[in-house]
This record gives sequence, C-alpha cells and structure tokens, in this order.
Amino acid sequence: MLTTLITFFLFTAGVAVISWWFTRKTEMSHSSVGYFLGGRNLTAVLITASLLLTNLSTEHLVGLNGSAYAFGMEVMAWETVAALALVLMAIYFLPRYLKMGLVTITEFLELRYDKQTRVICSGLFLLLYITTLLPIVLYTGAISMESIFDVSKNLHIDKLTAIAIMVVGIGILGSLYAILGGLKAVAISDLINGIGLIIGGSLIPILAFTKIGDGHFLAGVNTVFQAVPDRFNAIGESTSDVPFSVLFTGMFIPQIFYWTMNQSIIQRAFAAKNLAEGQKGVLLTAFFKIFIPFVVVVPGIIAFFYFKNSLNDPDYAYPELVKAVLPVSLIGIFAAIVVGAILSTFNGALNSASTLFSIDIYKGYVNQNATETQIVKIGRISGTIMAIVAIILAPFISMAGKGLYIILQEFSSIFNMPIFAIIISGLLLPKVSAKAAKIGLITGTSLYLFSKFGMEAMGVHIHFLHRLAVAFIITILTLVIASRYYPRKNNFVIHDTGAVNVENWKYVKPACIFIAILTIVVFILLSPIGIIPKQ
Repeated sequence: MLTTLITFFLFTAGVAVISWWFTRKTEMSHSSVGYFLGGRNLTAVLITASLLLTNLSTEHLVGLNGSAYAFGMEVMAWETVAALALVLMAIYFLPRYLKMGLVTITEFLELRYDKQTRVICSGLFLLLYITTLLPIVLYTGAISMESIFDVSKNLHIDKLTAIAIMVVGIGILGSLYAILGGLKAVAISDLINGIGLIIGGSLIPILAFTKIGDGHFLAGVNTVFQAVPDRFNAIGESTSDVPFSVLFTGMFIPQIFYWTMNQSIIQRAFAAKNLAEGQKGVLLTAFFKIFIPFVVVVPGIIAFFYFKNSLNDPDYAYPELVKAVLPVSLIGIFAAIVVGAILSTFNGALNSASTLFSIDIYKGYVNQNATETQIVKIGRISGTIMAIVAIILAPFISMAGKGLYIILQEFSSIFNMPIFAIIISGLLLPKVSAKAAKIGLITGTSLYLFSKFGMEAMGVHIHFLHRLAVAFIITILTLVIASRYYPRKNNFVIHDTGAVNVENWKYVKPACIFIAILTIVVFILLSPIGIIPKQ
C-alpha cells in the first residue's frame, strides 16, 4: 500500500511540475485570450491530447465500462460515432468558427441573433456543467479511488464518507490547474496524462486477457469471446440500452453538439494556431475515438466474464478489474493516470465554465468596460465558486442509481438539444430571427422535459434518443414558423476577423473520407455479418 501511495503522489506531482515549467513564462494573467485560449498557439498534438483527455475521464472508464458490463459492446456507439461528428467539425464547423475568431460558442449566438440569446445559452451551459458534468466526473473519480485504495477500509469509515473525501481532494487539485494555470497548463497536463492513459488504459484489457488465457493474450480473447459472444455484438436490439436504430435518429444530436458546440471541447480547437493545425488535431482525435472502446468498453465485457456477473453495481466493474489484474507495483501509477483523466475533464470544463461566466455574463452585463485583468480575475473567482458547488453536489450522485453514463447523456440533453437547434439553424437557415431563437429555446426545453417526465408518467416508454430526435425536429419547425411571424431584417453573413490563418489542411478531405469508412468497417466487423456468430 505504501509503494502504491508513493508512486501515485510522485507521478501526480511530476505532471504538475512539468505543466508549471512549460507555462511559467507564458503571459496569461492579464490576457483573456492567453488565459482562456492559451494565446491561440496550440498545435495539433496538444489539441488532440486535450480533446481526448477532456472527453475521456472516469465517466467513461467507470460509467461506460459499467454500461458495457451490463449491456455489452453496443454501448461503444457513444464513442465510435463521435468520429463522424469530429469529421463534421473539421470540414464544416471549425473553419467558420476560426474565421469569426470566436473565444466562446456563445459569441456566435450574439453575432447571429442578439445579446439576450447569448446570455440565456451561457446560463444553460453553466447549469449543465455545474449540476451534471462536474459532479458526475468527481463522483466517478471518487469511486475509482475508493475501489483502488480501499479508502473506507483503511480509514475505518463508511463508503459514502470515503467518496466525499475523495471528491473534495480531486476537486481541489483539479481547480488549481484550471483556476491558476489557464488553458495552456490544462493542455500540457493533458498531453502527459493522455499518453499515460492510452498506455495504461490499453494495458488493463491486455493484462486481463493474458491472465484469463494463462499467460497467452489471444487464448484469453478466445476464451472470453467463446463464453459470451453476444456481448461483443455492437448492433443493439430494439429493447437494448443502445438500440441500433438510435444511430439514425437521436444519436447524432448529443454527438454533433458535444464535438462541435460544447464549450469545454471546442475551446481546445478555438485555441489552434491556425485552421490546418486545428483540423489535424480534430481528425487525429477522431481516429483515436474509433479505437477508444478497447479502453472504455472491452474491460466492462471482460469484467462481466471475470466476475461471473456477480457485481451488485456495474459502475464498480472497471476499478475492480484493475485491482484484479494489475500488478501491485503499477497500481499507484495507474491510479495517478486515472486521476489525471479526472482532472483533465474537470479542469477543462471548469475553465470553460469560467470563460462563459466572465466573458458572457460579467463583461456582457455586469461590467461592460471590464479590463483584461478584471476578466481573468473574475474567471478565477467564478471558477472557484463553481468548483465548490460541484464538490458539494457530487456525493449525492449516488442517489441517481445505476448507469451513470446514460444518466449523464439523458439529463445533459435537457440543455443540449435546444442550444443545438438554434446554433445549427443559425448556420444553415440565414432567415431565422433572434425572437424565433428564444421561442425555440423555450419550446425545445419544454418538449424534451415533457417527453422525459410527462410521457413516462403516462406509461409511455420510448428510448430517450428517439424522443430527443422528435423534439429536435419540432423545435426546428418552430424556429422556421416563428421566423415567418418575426422575420430577420437581413441574412446573416460570416466575416473573416483575421484572428488566425484559415487555410484548410491540404489532406483534410481524404482524411475525413478515411475516418468515415473506418467507422463503418468497425461496426460491420462487430456485427452478426462480421465476426460475431449468429445466435
């Protein structure tokens, strides 16, 4: 146990020191672009690492592996389909965003609609981060630490208290990166932790298969596959957790929203030194996302076989498998890597939340003449307050029940879908007006809430992604109809601000085609017409 703790603290401290070293001479304290966008100087490698680590955290390692334990390979759609959304980001959204020189996605909403629409959406984003994303990241991270280190047993306390202690510790450490270091410190730490997570995360299923195969990796793969072949089928049945049909209805909404409109993600791409670097970073991320299920889905299937479906809570499948197959000498380092993944998502979302508050709300309404120094100061203060709120809420996540990843997706859609509708309409439908956008926000939110709570109260149970697709279509129709009664005076035109070079990467189109084909091939292979035997 002592060796585990020592290696854990050494690795974690090492990442912090390296991040400080590479950002110590960066002028951030008095510049909002420097603090929130790393000076618009991120290269493709840093963008890829930051995108992956901001996205990949314990809600995936714990939550998605837990869903895989309960349902099987079908849940990989949440990861693999993201590659197609990133292709859209590279070829359509990012060129337009960088051309406008955006710092926040809500800036676009003010340019396209009006200031009120921007502030309303900023408020919805902040609610999403504070009440859903940040607490779930902290809670799933605490589950990992409790399971790996047996905190409750070693401190002779109950599990809820142990998780609360872990939440506070992780929350404080993550806040220090985001509040004191800004985006560049986050990106540097992401690069180090990203390398560690890819290596360490891949090591878990490799070691597990090798152990099951008595020292032979392929023998272990064959043993698990032959024992539970249905678990490797990526094509979900109509009654499953992720039925295949949702890939053609509502799945595109959270995927495209998350990878092209979610501030905590696209802020990394906004920080690109030019469009070509941004496109390379986004598409490299897409390539990795196709294979990420080996890290965040396959271990859940292995755990189902290894523990003979005996775990009471699927969300403990991953940390328990780590303890079962990882040598004791490596547990401390792996725990540090997991904490790095937690911190990456937490501090990335916190940095983005403070960006939205300080620029959209503080400078937009409270102090329109705020200096750059004041904006950064408010960003740090608001980040601190939001971190405290998330830390307080996180322990109560346990009351939400099992299947944390699905819970995150379903409740996030309350905020995501209406914003997605008005942003996509703003880009594709030049005549949609500001008043119509506000009507659409109210309509979209009300429709989804009714489909979630009203229909279920009436005994009508339809998969939330199907409901989401219907609510989205009605919201778009509402925007179009409302714009006929409240028309826009002139069509919106995107102007080049010259913030960065917006010349396309010369290989962007063939790279996009390759990724799209590869995504389809993976689904075909993991289907009854591929390697999965028919039942």
